[in-house]
Amino acid sequence: MVLHDLSQRAAFMTLRRFFIPPEGVEGDRIRLDGDLLRHIRKVLRLGTGDQILLLDGVGNHYLGQINELTPGSGQALIIEQWFEREKNLPVRLIQSLPKGEKMELILQKGCELGVNRFSPVFSERSVPEFDQGRGEKKLQRWRKIIAEAARQCRRPILPICDPVQEFGQVISTCREELKLMLWEDGSVALVERLPEKRPAGVAVLVGSEGGFGRDEVDRAKAAGFLPVSLGPRILRAETSGFAVTAVLEYLYGDFGSDENSRG
Repeated sequence: MVLHDLSQRAAFMTLRRFFIPPEGVEGDRIRLDGDLLRHIRKVLRLGTGDQILLLDGVGNHYLGQINELTPGSGQALIIEQWFEREKNLPVRLIQSLPKGEKMELILQKGCELGVNRFSPVFSERSVPEFDQGRGEKKLQRWRKIIAEAARQCRRPILPICDPVQEFGQVISTCREELKLMLWEDGSVALVERLPEKRPAGVAVLVGSEGGFGRDEVDRAKAAGFLPVSLGPRILRAETSGFAVTAVLEYLYGDFGSDENSRG
């Protein structure tokens, strides 16, 4: 489906949109349950006959009409279906865990800027003691934050959030074409590391408030990461990744484009 008519596009822009799990699509119906059902009934007070836009997180869009809504279950009939692609540069943000709740800000704003994948890591100078017992609960919260940010900024694709892993495990398995490490010592300017041709994907490695240990820097270099600097100012752990992502999306991605690719 291609939305050529401007009035048609405007109509879709006003619809409430929600992400659903792909398994929620059952033939020509979409199951509404859990938090989504409660939000539709209790917060938005939508009812049968109302239309909503449902996205499965991998590009499929469904224009649905609510045809069943009870306290325990709900269902929407699929009226139209189409697929959208993003034109942004695929950026993977490998972020050493920062203090407090800063990771939530990183996920929210990184999603808005176009990050496709978040890989939180526990590094040598990470301050928080990561509780593996609470790891799954925290991961689910982080994924909800990403989903809400993606919904609000109208991204057709839901970014991935990996579980927290050890620093060495992530950098040794990173396969992005261009790998950048933000490091203030012994680095060259970011612009000197950027190729003229758009890379297939970029990994951006950002340290915590204490930066990286010397051993981590050596291991990252051995794994193909290029140390880069953003200039004379030292940015915070939670803003460094934003700055690089914005530059990358401007040079290679969809900053300046007014729409995604529909097919």
